[in-house]
Amino acid sequence: MLDEESDREVGPLEMAACLSVPCFVHVVCYSRSNLCIMIAKHVPMKSVEKSNFASLVAYLCDTQNKQERLGWVAVTHCQSATPDAAAREVLATQARNTRAKSDKTYHLIVSFRPGEQVEEAACRAIEERLCEGLGLGAHQRVSALHYDTDSVHLHVAINKIHPTKHTIHNPYYDHPKLGRLCTALEREYDLAPDNHCPHQRGAACRATDMERHSGLESLLGWIKRTCQAQILEAPSWSDLHRVLQRHGLALHPRGTGFIVMATNGTAVKASSIDPAFSRPRLESRLGIYAAPERNWITEPPANAYAKQPLPSGIDTTALYARYCEVQQHVRAHRGAARAAAQAVKERQVATVIQRARLKRATIKLLTGPGIGRRLLIKRVNKTLHEQLGRISKQYDAQRDAIAHQYQSRTWADWLRAQALEGDRVALAALRARCSGPRLPGNTMTGPGRPAATPVPIACDSITKNGTVIYRFGSTAVRDDGIQFTVSRGATEAGLQAALCMAAERYGPVLRVAGTTEFKAQVVQAAVGAKLGIRFDDALLEHRRQTLLEQTFKQTGHRHRSENGYQARFVTGVPARNRAAGIEMASELRRGSGRRRIKL
Repeated sequence: MLDEESDREVGPLEMAACLSVPCFVHVVCYSRSNLCIMIAKHVPMKSVEKSNFASLVAYLCDTQNKQERLGWVAVTHCQSATPDAAAREVLATQARNTRAKSDKTYHLIVSFRPGEQVEEAACRAIEERLCEGLGLGAHQRVSALHYDTDSVHLHVAINKIHPTKHTIHNPYYDHPKLGRLCTALEREYDLAPDNHCPHQRGAACRATDMERHSGLESLLGWIKRTCQAQILEAPSWSDLHRVLQRHGLALHPRGTGFIVMATNGTAVKASSIDPAFSRPRLESRLGIYAAPERNWITEPPANAYAKQPLPSGIDTTALYARYCEVQQHVRAHRGAARAAAQAVKERQVATVIQRARLKRATIKLLTGPGIGRRLLIKRVNKTLHEQLGRISKQYDAQRDAIAHQYQSRTWADWLRAQALEGDRVALAALRARCSGPRLPGNTMTGPGRPAATPVPIACDSITKNGTVIYRFGSTAVRDDGIQFTVSRGATEAGLQAALCMAAERYGPVLRVAGTTEFKAQVVQAAVGAKLGIRFDDALLEHRRQTLLEQTFKQTGHRHRSENGYQARFVTGVPARNRAAGIEMASELRRGSGRRRIKL
C-alpha cells in the first residue's frame, strides 16, 4: 500500500513543475537473488505546446557533466539506432497525425527503491511489461536508466502515435491498468498481495510532489499538519471561521465549492484538504453556508502560513534567509538584464525602420512611377523583414542566455549548489531532509561515530538527500554522512580508494557489510594496496591476515607498520581522478588546495 514511507521512495521529479494529476502505482517484483520495489508514474504535461519528444529525449540522454548519471539507453520500434535519430523519426511519425490535439508523448518514470541495483535485463523486462499493459507495446519509445539520485530510476519516452496506423492511443485512467499489471506480477512471482490504489489524488498529490521537489512547505501540507483536525471538528460555521482565522485562513465560496485562502493570497480547494471538507458534506453537517460576521475578528492570527522549508532535524532559519536574499538578487539582476536587452532591441528596430523609410523616400524622389520603383520598394521591404527577423532571433538568444545565467532555483536545488561549493551547513540541511532508515547494501563504515575529518569536495554530484557521489574509474561510491556505499562497478582500484576514504573518516578499524563477494573483494583490495587497516569482523580480519602472510612469503618482505595507519596511492586509479580530489588517505591527511567540507 502506498503510505507516507513509500511516498518518500519516489524517484526524481526534475519535471515536477509540469505535473498535472500524477498516477502512482507501487509495483513489487522479486527474483531469487534480488528484491526490486518500484513506483511507476506517468508525468503528463499541463500545456500541449510545451510537449516535445526531442526535448524529452535530449533530457533523458544528457549526462549533465556527470559520470554517474546515464546508464543504458534503449531505442525500441524505431528504424534508427541512436536516440537523436530516433527522436527525429518519432517527430516525423507524430507529424503524420494532424487530427490529434492532445499530447502525443507519454512520459513514464519507474523509480526503484534506494539502494537497489537492478540488472539491465530486468529493467528491459519491466519496461516492456508496463508498456504492453498501457497498450503502447508496439509504439516507438526511447528508454534511459539514471543513477544520479538516491533511487535508480528509468525514464521511458513513448510516442502515442502508432508507427504504421498513425492513430493516437491515450491510456486514459491509466493507474488502474498499472495496478492490474502489478497484481499480475505478484501472482506470477508468488508475492504477497499489495494494495496498488493511491491514497492521494489531485491537488494533494501535486502538493506532496512539489514539497518533495522544492523542499518548501505547501499551503495544503501546512494545513494538514497544523489544523486539519480542528477544522473537521468545528461544530458550527462560526466555530469553523474562528478556527480558520486563528491560523490566518479564510473560507470563501468559489463555484460550486469552497476554497481556503491564506493571508499571502495562496489558496487551495477545500475538498483537497479532506473529502469531508467539501461543500455538500459541510452543508449536510453544519447547515446552509453562513459567512463570517463583519466585526467579529478582533485579534491577529496566532499562527499563519508562510512558505518555509519543511520541518527537519536542524534549524535552517539563517540559511533560508540567505536563500531568499540570493533569489531576490537573482530576480533583480535578471529583470535589469532583460530590460537592457529589450532596450537594445528597440533601438535596433527603430534604426532599421528609419533606414528603410529613408530608402523608400529616396527611391520615390529619384525614380518615377512604374514597375521599377515598385520592385525597388519591394526589395527594401524584404530587407527590412530579414533584418527584423535577425534582431528578433538575437533578442531571443539573449533572453535564453539571461534566463540561464540568472536562473531561479528551488530551495533544494540551491542547497545542492551550495553543498557542491563546499558549504557544510547546506549539506547538513540536505541530509536532514532524509529521515528514512538506512537500507542495507555494500557498505563501509566504522564501529564508532565518524570523525570530523576533511574530505575533498571534488565529487561527481550531490543528491537532494545530501548523498555525495564519487566516481573511481567505473566504481561509484556514495557517502550519505553515515556510511560509504559502493553502489555499482566495484573494481579493485575503486575499492582501494573507497577504503582509504573510509579509514580517514572512521579510523583504521572498519566495518564492512554486504554480499560475500563484496567482502572478499574488499579484503583483496586492502591487501593489494597494503593498507594499514583492520576489520572488526573476525572472519574478514583472519582472511586479511592470511592473505598478508601469503603476500609476505611470495615477495619476501613484510608490510611496514601494520599497527599504525599507512595508506599508499593506488596506481590503478587514473590521474584525472587524482585531479578531482579522489586520492588516498595519506594525501588527504597532508591536505591540498582543494575546497573541503567536513562530513
